Amino acid sequence: MNKLKFAKDEGSAFYKELITELDDYFIRTGRHRHGNALLHFKIALYFGLVVLFYGLLFVVPTVPAFLACYLLLGMAVLLTAFNVSHDAAHGVAVKSRFWNKILFQLSFQLQGNNAYVWGRNHNESHHLYTNIEGSDIDVLNNPLVRMTDNQPLKPYHRWQHLYVPVLYLLYSLNWFLFRETLMMFRYSSRTIQVVMPKREIIRLLFFKLFYIGYMILLPAIATPFGWKLVLLAFLVQHFVISLIFVGVLGISHLSDFVQHPQPGDYGRLGMSWPSLQLKTSVDYNPDSRFFNWTLGGFNAHALHHLLPNISHVHYLDILPIFRAVCRKHGITYLELSYGQAVAAHFRFLKGMGRNLHLNPRPYER
Repeated sequence: MNKLKFAKDEGSAFYKELITELDDYFIRTGRHRHGNALLHFKIALYFGLVVLFYGLLFVVPTVPAFLACYLLLGMAVLLTAFNVSHDAAHGVAVKSRFWNKILFQLSFQLQGNNAYVWGRNHNESHHLYTNIEGSDIDVLNNPLVRMTDNQPLKPYHRWQHLYVPVLYLLYSLNWFLFRETLMMFRYSSRTIQVVMPKREIIRLLFFKLFYIGYMILLPAIATPFGWKLVLLAFLVQHFVISLIFVGVLGISHLSDFVQHPQPGDYGRLGMSWPSLQLKTSVDYNPDSRFFNWTLGGFNAHALHHLLPNISHVHYLDILPIFRAVCRKHGITYLELSYGQAVAAHFRFLKGMGRNLHLNPRPYER
């Protein structure tokens, strides 16, 4: 991973005041930055739904009921990841560092994925160097999808905005089957390499086998529906989960409103870290209670990137402070509706497939 040096700009003063204002807010209200009773309820709710829908797989009598429970199980696991795993990865789901680690590991491993790889690279790469090729783990190096100006423009990229949605169906399956598995051999579909310790390789293999066991083998053996139906349910669940996952996260950083900055000589970036976060993230309906509840605050992505040490349950309350400080310092906050964010995502894909260089679209409120 290429380490970069940030500069000072208007974002530096903005961020300093934002932190001061939020410190005053938490002191004034007597609240803590970590999860509160609402998040504790969400932890119990989503883990409870996972147990409920998994248990129902073995007692429902009909094929439609089995398929419905299987899909709802996948949804419950995903909502657990959105609402519990992400906050826990940043150490703010609960007060205890130990229980944050347990919650993160448990909720992430339920998906058959490796918590170490995602947790470390998410915090040390994606949050630090958002959208910067060679430094951000989430910038893909996929010949089928052109994401940055540095990646070669192929004739078939002209149609990537049409065929990429089909690839999105395979996102979670690719993650489970290939993305982390190839990392064991020091190969990555990302623009940076990932080195896994031996103990994490063992854990990766164990939990992937565990996932196959509880999601495929056990239902196929212990229910009357057979292997073919279980495999069908497994695939359909992953298709649906993939679309939701990409529809929640992909549109935040892959938009024709955001930048993909390139460092200059000696790894110098011509902006501050706070400015980078605001220029590379789009928020959609950040004041929506529904999105905050279901998506764990992922819709307020710029806010989260700037304030990863604050649980998503506080976002709705601190959003007015955030907006006010942005206005005071003349900082542009990329804030769209969900429909606008999706449209901007597909314009980005279309533009990257037809132009060697794509300048960010001017933003107007």
